[in-house]
Amino acid sequence: MNKESFSASYAAAGVDITAGYRAVELMKQHIARTVIPGVIGDIGGFGGLFELDVSGMEHPVLISGTDGVGTKLRIAQYLDKHDTIGIDCVAMCVNDVVCAGARPLVFLDYIACGKNVPERIAAIVSGVAEGCVRAGCALVGGETAEHPGVMPADDYDLAGFTVGAVDKSRILDNSSTKAGDVLLALPSSGVHSNGFSLVRKVFGLDQRPQILDRQFDELGGTLGQTLLAPTCIYVKPVLALMEAVRVKGVSHITGGGFYENIPRSIPAGLSVRIEKKAVRSLPVFALIQKTGDIPERDMFNTFNMGVGMTVTVAEADADRAMDVLRANGIDAYVLGTVVSGGERVQLV
Repeated sequence: MNKESFSASYAAAGVDITAGYRAVELMKQHIARTVIPGVIGDIGGFGGLFELDVSGMEHPVLISGTDGVGTKLRIAQYLDKHDTIGIDCVAMCVNDVVCAGARPLVFLDYIACGKNVPERIAAIVSGVAEGCVRAGCALVGGETAEHPGVMPADDYDLAGFTVGAVDKSRILDNSSTKAGDVLLALPSSGVHSNGFSLVRKVFGLDQRPQILDRQFDELGGTLGQTLLAPTCIYVKPVLALMEAVRVKGVSHITGGGFYENIPRSIPAGLSVRIEKKAVRSLPVFALIQKTGDIPERDMFNTFNMGVGMTVTVAEADADRAMDVLRANGIDAYVLGTVVSGGERVQLV
Protein backbone atom coordinates (compact mmCIF):
# COMPACT_ATOMS: atom_id res chain seq x y z
CA MET A 1 0.00 0.00 0.00
CA ASN A 2 1.30 3.43 -0.93
CA LYS A 3 0.90 5.37 2.32
CA GLU A 4 2.18 8.57 0.68
CA SER A 5 -0.70 8.69 -1.82
CA PHE A 6 -3.70 10.55 -0.43
CA SER A 7 -5.75 13.40 -1.81
CA ALA A 8 -8.02 15.19 0.66
CA SER A 9 -9.65 17.06 -2.22
CA TYR A 10 -10.42 13.84 -4.11
CA ALA A 11 -11.77 12.29 -0.90
CA ALA A 12 -14.05 15.29 -0.42
CA ALA A 13 -15.38 14.63 -3.93
CA GLY A 14 -16.27 11.08 -2.92
CA VAL A 15 -13.27 9.03 -4.10
CA ASP A 16 -11.17 7.36 -1.41
CA ILE A 17 -7.84 6.35 -2.93
CA THR A 18 -6.77 4.58 0.25
CA ALA A 19 -9.86 2.36 0.12
CA GLY A 20 -8.67 1.19 -3.28
CA TYR A 21 -5.28 0.26 -1.84
CA ARG A 22 -6.97 -1.62 1.01
CA ALA A 23 -9.16 -3.55 -1.46
CA VAL A 24 -6.09 -4.60 -3.45
CA GLU A 25 -4.39 -5.91 -0.32
CA LEU A 26 -7.48 -7.92 0.61
CA MET A 27 -7.86 -9.46 -2.86
CA LYS A 28 -4.22 -10.54 -3.27
CA GLN A 29 -4.78 -13.84 -1.48
CA HIS A 30 -7.58 -14.69 -3.87
CA ILE A 31 -5.63 -13.74 -6.97
CA ALA A 32 -2.72 -15.94 -5.84
CA ARG A 33 -4.99 -18.98 -6.18
CA THR A 34 -5.28 -18.42 -9.93
CA VAL A 35 -1.58 -18.33 -10.82
CA ILE A 36 -0.74 -20.79 -13.62
CA PRO A 37 2.44 -21.33 -15.70
CA GLY A 38 2.93 -18.29 -17.91
CA VAL A 39 2.01 -15.62 -15.38
CA ILE A 40 4.74 -13.01 -15.09
CA GLY A 41 4.97 -10.70 -12.11
CA ASP A 42 2.27 -9.64 -9.66
CA ILE A 43 -0.71 -7.33 -9.84
CA GLY A 44 -0.07 -3.61 -9.53
CA GLY A 45 1.45 -2.83 -12.90
CA PHE A 46 -0.27 -1.10 -15.79
CA GLY A 47 -0.99 -4.37 -17.57
CA GLY A 48 -1.16 -8.09 -16.87
CA LEU A 49 1.75 -10.07 -18.31
CA PHE A 50 1.47 -13.63 -19.58
CA GLU A 51 4.05 -15.67 -21.45
CA LEU A 52 2.28 -17.66 -24.15
CA ASP A 53 3.46 -21.24 -24.55
CA VAL A 54 2.65 -22.30 -28.12
CA SER A 55 4.56 -25.58 -28.07
CA GLY A 56 2.45 -28.24 -29.73
CA MET A 57 0.57 -25.66 -31.80
CA GLU A 58 1.35 -25.30 -35.48
CA HIS A 59 -0.63 -22.11 -35.93
CA PRO A 60 -1.74 -20.58 -32.60
CA VAL A 61 -4.78 -18.31 -32.67
CA LEU A 62 -5.88 -16.01 -29.85
CA ILE A 63 -9.56 -15.64 -29.06
CA SER A 64 -11.04 -13.09 -26.71
CA GLY A 65 -14.38 -12.71 -24.99
CA THR A 66 -16.01 -10.14 -22.76
CA ASP A 67 -19.26 -10.03 -20.83
CA GLY A 68 -20.92 -9.02 -17.60
CA VAL A 69 -23.45 -10.45 -15.19
CA GLY A 70 -26.42 -8.27 -16.07
CA THR A 71 -29.11 -7.55 -13.52
CA LYS A 72 -28.36 -10.74 -11.58
CA LEU A 73 -26.17 -8.30 -9.67
CA ARG A 74 -29.34 -6.98 -8.06
CA ILE A 75 -29.95 -10.36 -6.43
CA ALA A 76 -26.47 -10.30 -4.88
CA GLN A 77 -27.04 -6.74 -3.70
CA TYR A 78 -30.47 -7.43 -2.22
CA LEU A 79 -29.06 -10.44 -0.34
CA ASP A 80 -25.82 -8.65 0.54
CA LYS A 81 -23.92 -11.70 -0.70
CA HIS A 82 -21.13 -10.85 -3.10
CA ASP A 83 -18.72 -13.81 -3.10
CA THR A 84 -20.26 -15.84 -5.95
CA ILE A 85 -21.26 -13.23 -8.51
CA GLY A 86 -17.67 -13.16 -9.79
CA ILE A 87 -17.97 -16.83 -10.75
CA ASP A 88 -20.83 -15.80 -13.04
CA CYS A 89 -18.69 -13.10 -14.64
CA VAL A 90 -15.89 -15.51 -15.43
CA ALA A 91 -18.34 -18.16 -16.66
CA MET A 92 -20.03 -15.82 -19.12
CA CYS A 93 -16.67 -15.12 -20.77
CA VAL A 94 -14.82 -18.44 -20.66
CA ASN A 95 -17.85 -20.51 -21.67
CA ASP A 96 -18.02 -18.40 -24.81
CA VAL A 97 -14.40 -18.87 -25.88
CA VAL A 98 -14.46 -22.63 -25.29
CA CYS A 99 -17.24 -22.78 -27.92
CA ALA A 100 -14.45 -22.16 -30.44
CA GLY A 101 -12.33 -24.91 -28.92
CA ALA A 102 -10.03 -22.45 -27.12
CA ARG A 103 -8.45 -22.81 -23.71
CA PRO A 104 -8.87 -19.57 -21.69
CA LEU A 105 -5.52 -18.33 -20.39
CA VAL A 106 -6.02 -15.00 -18.68
CA PHE A 107 -8.88 -13.01 -17.19
CA LEU A 108 -9.32 -9.39 -16.12
CA ASP A 109 -12.26 -7.87 -14.27
CA TYR A 110 -13.74 -4.38 -14.10
CA ILE A 111 -15.79 -3.23 -11.11
CA ALA A 112 -17.57 0.12 -11.13
CA CYS A 113 -19.02 1.12 -7.77
CA GLY A 114 -20.67 4.06 -6.08
CA LYS A 115 -18.43 3.68 -3.05
CA ASN A 116 -15.36 1.48 -2.66
CA VAL A 117 -15.98 -0.73 0.36
CA PRO A 118 -12.78 -2.81 0.43
CA GLU A 119 -14.34 -5.88 2.04
CA ARG A 120 -17.14 -5.97 -0.53
CA ILE A 121 -14.74 -5.51 -3.45
CA ALA A 122 -12.54 -8.29 -2.08
CA ALA A 123 -15.58 -10.58 -1.78
CA ILE A 124 -16.48 -9.92 -5.41
CA VAL A 125 -12.91 -10.64 -6.51
CA SER A 126 -12.87 -13.84 -4.45
CA GLY A 127 -15.67 -15.09 -6.70
CA VAL A 128 -13.78 -14.00 -9.80
CA ALA A 129 -10.75 -15.92 -8.56
CA GLU A 130 -12.83 -19.02 -7.87
CA GLY A 131 -14.23 -18.82 -11.40
CA CYS A 132 -10.72 -18.58 -12.80
CA VAL A 133 -9.65 -21.66 -10.81
CA ARG A 134 -12.62 -23.59 -12.19
CA ALA A 135 -11.74 -22.47 -15.73
CA GLY A 136 -8.00 -23.04 -15.36
CA CYS A 137 -7.05 -19.47 -16.26
CA ALA A 138 -5.15 -16.75 -14.42
CA LEU A 139 -6.53 -13.52 -12.99
CA VAL A 140 -3.78 -11.19 -14.16
CA GLY A 141 -5.33 -7.79 -13.50
CA GLY A 142 -8.42 -5.67 -13.20
CA GLU A 143 -9.80 -2.29 -12.28
CA THR A 144 -12.03 -0.91 -9.55
CA ALA A 145 -13.54 2.48 -10.39
CA GLU A 146 -15.36 4.58 -7.82
CA HIS A 147 -18.21 6.63 -9.35
CA PRO A 148 -19.68 8.88 -6.65
CA GLY A 149 -22.67 10.89 -7.79
CA VAL A 150 -23.15 8.60 -10.78
CA MET A 151 -23.95 5.38 -8.93
CA PRO A 152 -25.56 4.99 -5.49
CA ALA A 153 -23.07 4.11 -2.74
CA ASP A 154 -24.21 0.47 -2.46
CA ASP A 155 -24.44 -0.10 -6.22
CA TYR A 156 -21.82 -1.73 -8.42
CA ASP A 157 -21.45 -3.28 -11.84
CA LEU A 158 -19.12 -6.09 -12.85
CA ALA A 159 -17.69 -7.05 -16.22
CA GLY A 160 -14.81 -9.21 -17.39
CA PHE A 161 -12.53 -10.03 -20.28
CA THR A 162 -10.69 -13.22 -21.20
CA VAL A 163 -8.13 -14.28 -23.78
CA GLY A 164 -7.64 -17.88 -24.83
CA ALA A 165 -5.65 -19.79 -27.43
CA VAL A 166 -6.35 -22.62 -29.88
CA ASP A 167 -4.46 -24.22 -32.73
CA LYS A 168 -6.02 -22.97 -35.96
CA SER A 169 -6.61 -26.52 -37.20
CA ARG A 170 -8.70 -27.26 -34.09
CA ILE A 171 -11.01 -24.25 -34.19
CA LEU A 172 -14.61 -25.44 -34.00
CA ASP A 173 -16.45 -23.99 -36.99
CA ASN A 174 -19.42 -26.45 -37.28
CA SER A 175 -18.59 -27.11 -40.96
CA SER A 176 -18.51 -30.89 -40.48
CA THR A 177 -21.98 -31.04 -38.90
CA LYS A 178 -24.52 -33.08 -40.85
CA ALA A 179 -28.02 -34.48 -40.52
CA GLY A 180 -28.07 -37.39 -38.11
CA ASP A 181 -25.54 -35.88 -35.71
CA VAL A 182 -26.54 -35.79 -32.06
CA LEU A 183 -26.96 -32.78 -29.79
CA LEU A 184 -25.91 -33.41 -26.18
CA ALA A 185 -27.14 -31.32 -23.26
CA LEU A 186 -24.81 -30.16 -20.50
CA PRO A 187 -27.12 -29.33 -17.56
CA SER A 188 -27.20 -25.87 -16.01
CA SER A 189 -27.20 -25.04 -12.30
CA GLY A 190 -30.22 -22.78 -12.69
CA VAL A 191 -31.00 -19.49 -14.38
CA HIS A 192 -27.25 -18.78 -14.76
CA SER A 193 -26.79 -15.09 -15.74
CA ASN A 194 -29.49 -14.33 -18.30
CA GLY A 195 -33.12 -13.29 -18.19
CA PHE A 196 -32.95 -11.56 -14.83
CA SER A 197 -34.80 -8.47 -15.98
CA LEU A 198 -37.77 -10.77 -16.63
CA VAL A 199 -37.17 -12.67 -13.38
CA ARG A 200 -37.18 -9.42 -11.40
CA LYS A 201 -40.41 -8.36 -13.09
CA VAL A 202 -42.13 -11.72 -12.56
CA PHE A 203 -41.44 -11.77 -8.83
CA GLY A 204 -41.61 -8.01 -8.29
CA LEU A 205 -38.16 -8.09 -6.75
CA ASP A 206 -37.54 -4.37 -7.00
CA GLN A 207 -40.73 -3.67 -5.07
CA ARG A 208 -40.46 -6.53 -2.55
CA PRO A 209 -36.93 -7.92 -2.40
CA GLN A 210 -37.87 -9.71 0.82
CA ILE A 211 -39.48 -12.44 -1.32
CA LEU A 212 -35.93 -13.66 -1.96
CA ASP A 213 -35.93 -15.04 1.61
CA ARG A 214 -39.11 -17.04 1.04
CA GLN A 215 -38.83 -20.83 1.06
CA PHE A 216 -40.33 -22.64 -1.94
CA ASP A 217 -40.86 -26.38 -1.50
CA GLU A 218 -40.32 -27.05 -5.20
CA LEU A 219 -36.96 -25.27 -5.09
CA GLY A 220 -35.70 -27.02 -1.98
CA GLY A 221 -34.60 -23.69 -0.54
CA THR A 222 -35.20 -19.96 -0.77
CA LEU A 223 -35.84 -18.10 -3.99
CA GLY A 224 -32.69 -16.06 -3.40
CA GLN A 225 -30.47 -19.11 -2.99
CA THR A 226 -31.84 -20.60 -6.19
CA LEU A 227 -31.50 -17.44 -8.27
CA LEU A 228 -27.99 -16.69 -7.03
CA ALA A 229 -26.64 -20.18 -7.84
CA PRO A 230 -23.44 -19.55 -9.84
CA THR A 231 -23.26 -20.21 -13.56
CA CYS A 232 -21.63 -23.54 -14.41
CA ILE A 233 -18.18 -23.32 -15.96
CA TYR A 234 -17.86 -25.98 -18.65
CA VAL A 235 -14.31 -25.31 -19.84
CA LYS A 236 -12.43 -28.28 -18.39
CA PRO A 237 -15.07 -30.92 -19.28
CA VAL A 238 -15.42 -29.63 -22.85
CA LEU A 239 -11.65 -29.49 -23.39
CA ALA A 240 -11.39 -33.05 -22.07
CA LEU A 241 -14.16 -34.08 -24.44
CA MET A 242 -12.33 -32.55 -27.39
CA GLU A 243 -9.34 -34.76 -26.62
CA ALA A 244 -11.50 -37.90 -26.63
CA VAL A 245 -13.94 -37.49 -29.53
CA ARG A 246 -14.50 -35.23 -32.51
CA VAL A 247 -16.63 -32.31 -31.33
CA LYS A 248 -18.42 -30.63 -34.23
CA GLY A 249 -20.02 -27.67 -32.50
CA VAL A 250 -20.66 -26.11 -29.10
CA SER A 251 -23.32 -23.61 -28.03
CA HIS A 252 -23.34 -21.61 -24.79
CA ILE A 253 -27.05 -21.17 -23.94
CA THR A 254 -27.25 -17.59 -22.72
CA GLY A 255 -29.64 -14.71 -23.51
CA GLY A 256 -32.03 -15.75 -26.26
CA GLY A 257 -32.25 -19.31 -24.96
CA PHE A 258 -32.52 -22.25 -27.34
CA TYR A 259 -33.81 -20.30 -30.32
CA GLU A 260 -30.96 -17.81 -30.51
CA ASN A 261 -27.96 -19.82 -29.36
CA ILE A 262 -28.26 -23.37 -30.69
CA PRO A 263 -28.38 -22.25 -34.37
CA ARG A 264 -25.00 -20.54 -33.85
CA SER A 265 -23.36 -23.98 -33.74
CA ILE A 266 -25.34 -25.51 -36.63
CA PRO A 267 -24.57 -24.69 -40.31
CA ALA A 268 -27.15 -22.97 -42.48
CA GLY A 269 -29.57 -25.43 -44.07
CA LEU A 270 -29.61 -27.68 -41.02
CA SER A 271 -31.83 -27.60 -37.96
CA VAL A 272 -32.13 -29.29 -34.59
CA ARG A 273 -35.10 -31.42 -33.59
CA ILE A 274 -35.66 -31.56 -29.83
CA GLU A 275 -38.43 -33.38 -28.01
CA LYS A 276 -39.60 -31.15 -25.17
CA LYS A 277 -39.96 -34.15 -22.88
CA ALA A 278 -36.23 -34.78 -23.34
CA VAL A 279 -35.35 -31.43 -21.76
CA ARG A 280 -34.47 -31.95 -18.11
CA SER A 281 -35.78 -28.60 -16.99
CA LEU A 282 -35.37 -27.33 -13.43
CA PRO A 283 -38.16 -26.42 -10.98
CA VAL A 284 -37.19 -22.75 -10.99
CA PHE A 285 -38.25 -22.43 -14.63
CA ALA A 286 -41.69 -23.91 -13.97
CA LEU A 287 -42.06 -21.46 -11.07
CA ILE A 288 -41.06 -18.51 -13.26
CA GLN A 289 -43.43 -19.57 -16.04
CA LYS A 290 -46.38 -20.12 -13.70
CA THR A 291 -45.85 -16.96 -11.65
CA GLY A 292 -45.42 -14.74 -14.69
CA ASP A 293 -47.91 -16.55 -16.96
CA ILE A 294 -45.18 -16.70 -19.61
CA PRO A 295 -45.77 -18.53 -22.93
CA GLU A 296 -43.68 -21.65 -23.39
CA ARG A 297 -41.90 -20.32 -26.48
CA ASP A 298 -40.89 -17.18 -24.59
CA MET A 299 -39.40 -19.36 -21.85
CA PHE A 300 -37.27 -21.27 -24.37
CA ASN A 301 -36.40 -17.97 -26.09
CA THR A 302 -35.23 -16.31 -22.86
CA PHE A 303 -33.82 -18.90 -20.46
CA ASN A 304 -31.53 -21.92 -20.66
CA MET A 305 -34.36 -24.12 -19.29
CA GLY A 306 -31.85 -26.39 -17.53
CA VAL A 307 -29.40 -26.69 -20.45
CA GLY A 308 -26.33 -24.51 -20.01
CA MET A 309 -24.43 -25.73 -23.05
CA THR A 310 -24.93 -28.07 -26.01
CA VAL A 311 -22.34 -30.14 -27.83
CA THR A 312 -22.76 -31.68 -31.29
CA VAL A 313 -21.09 -35.01 -32.06
CA ALA A 314 -21.56 -37.84 -34.55
CA GLU A 315 -24.18 -40.38 -33.49
CA ALA A 316 -21.46 -43.04 -33.24
CA ASP A 317 -19.56 -40.88 -30.73
CA ALA A 318 -22.52 -39.96 -28.51
CA ASP A 319 -22.14 -42.69 -25.88
CA ARG A 320 -18.39 -42.14 -25.60
CA ALA A 321 -18.91 -38.38 -25.34
CA MET A 322 -21.43 -38.76 -22.51
CA ASP A 323 -19.07 -41.10 -20.67
CA VAL A 324 -16.24 -38.55 -20.90
CA LEU A 325 -18.45 -35.68 -19.75
CA ARG A 326 -19.83 -37.70 -16.84
CA ALA A 327 -16.28 -38.65 -15.82
CA ASN A 328 -15.63 -34.89 -15.67
CA GLY A 329 -18.61 -34.11 -13.48
CA ILE A 330 -21.20 -33.30 -16.15
CA ASP A 331 -24.32 -35.50 -16.31
CA ALA A 332 -24.77 -35.07 -20.07
CA TYR A 333 -27.66 -36.56 -22.00
CA VAL A 334 -29.04 -36.67 -25.55
CA LEU A 335 -31.09 -33.55 -26.21
CA GLY A 336 -31.89 -33.81 -29.92
CA THR A 337 -30.85 -34.61 -33.45
CA VAL A 338 -29.56 -32.55 -36.35
CA VAL A 339 -32.02 -32.63 -39.29
CA SER A 340 -32.28 -31.02 -42.72
CA GLY A 341 -34.38 -27.92 -43.31
CA GLY A 342 -37.30 -26.45 -41.41
CA GLU A 343 -37.24 -24.06 -38.47
CA ARG A 344 -33.73 -23.90 -37.05
CA VAL A 345 -34.86 -25.14 -33.62
CA GLN A 346 -37.78 -27.55 -33.71
CA LEU A 347 -39.26 -28.20 -30.27
CA VAL A 348 -41.81 -30.97 -30.60
